[in-house]
Amino acid sequence: MFLFNERQEQIAHVVDPKASYSHWSEWKWQLDHSVKDIETFEKLTGISFEKQEKLEIEKTINKFPLLITPYYLSLIDTVNYKNDPIFKQAFPSPSELIIDAFDMEDPLHEDQDSPVPGITHRYPDRVLFLVSNACAIYCRHCTRKRKVRDINFIPSKSMIIKGIEYIEKTPRVRDVLVSGGDPFLLSDDYLDWILTRLRKIPHLEIIRIGTRIPVALPFRVTDSLVNMLKKHHPIWINTHFNHPREITPSAVESLKKLADGGFPLGNQSVLLAGINDCPHIIRKLCHMLVQHRVRPYYLYHCDFSEGLSHFRTPLGKGIEILENLIGHTSGFTVPTFVVDVPGGGGKIPLIPNYIVSWSPGRVILRNYKGTFTCYKEPENYQPIHCDSDCQKCGISSIHNNPGKYPDEGIAQLLSESNNAFAITPGEILSMDHSEQKEKRKGKQ
Repeated sequence: MFLFNERQEQIAHVVDPKASYSHWSEWKWQLDHSVKDIETFEKLTGISFEKQEKLEIEKTINKFPLLITPYYLSLIDTVNYKNDPIFKQAFPSPSELIIDAFDMEDPLHEDQDSPVPGITHRYPDRVLFLVSNACAIYCRHCTRKRKVRDINFIPSKSMIIKGIEYIEKTPRVRDVLVSGGDPFLLSDDYLDWILTRLRKIPHLEIIRIGTRIPVALPFRVTDSLVNMLKKHHPIWINTHFNHPREITPSAVESLKKLADGGFPLGNQSVLLAGINDCPHIIRKLCHMLVQHRVRPYYLYHCDFSEGLSHFRTPLGKGIEILENLIGHTSGFTVPTFVVDVPGGGGKIPLIPNYIVSWSPGRVILRNYKGTFTCYKEPENYQPIHCDSDCQKCGISSIHNNPGKYPDEGIAQLLSESNNAFAITPGEILSMDHSEQKEKRKGKQ
């Protein structure tokens, strides 16, 4: 059962004097009473802003809207709100209007790597599928801030169908990440229809869903939603907790429903200055996540989207956090620290340097304690000469393998079946969607 504490009861009664627990725990009631202006925020929290401060905040809201569910708002520490991690993630800051020289509207080139509207195809075997433009709260660190002010970004059913048709016509796609916005803000029936269409694609093995619902609107995880999702196994679900304070009893209840439904749960956090850029905070967060059957998956360096410079940390902060995790806690509790590099270069994992030196036959390693070890490499190792044709492999064959795997990217230089000594950036795994884009332009 979801929690309804005294603070939440007070907020519910300010919103509606007749409100009860049944109202508070109804996800549509939460959305209907979302906070969208400063006056309502002040009324519900008791926080008062100075006149000049209000003017600056209003300027921010005019560009990047305010949207907070009563539930998420109830987590704010109103006494020390200026240092509160919930407040900083959800309430507009004038700092968002500061656009640094390196800031970009679409730093990850999601739109450029889009063969059809709603689909981003950057990696060989997987695509990002944006099926919704709605979120329960508007996160101030959102990498898709450009979509918030794009009135044309409303995924229609015809757009969804085009995305599904692209996946159907692209056999190399075996994995789709359904995202948005938040897919869980779609109705059960509509999401069921999308997943049913995707499940009918023979070459599609994995469906993933990215959501912040357990964080911002845990009541949306209803029994009917879980039962609908169970029809489409295997489905992997990635959540987005950034701070231990977000793991409330209500959030835990939603995670329990999903885990009990058989869905593998992962978490993608964003490293945010002044919010969670502390080894102790991230360690506590990771420990709490695994306690509730959520595996820490990624710790993202904050992207170069417009207005996020006040959230970005040096890369060294992420490395420092990993130094405090690797070896100091269970391996499955350590997320991968990644930088999703500008220009569509994809995710680059960064870890502390554990290789100290290297010579033929010997590798000098250091562990998390700082102890140096010499690892002696095998003298009689006989490498397998691989031409990437698994059907002819002398060790074993991959069942139902359609044929030879192509060498792509850096793998071309490592492959014994490829004579390349160098490759240029243009030759490194570039998804050419120019033809599809020209067709789209012609229809506009």
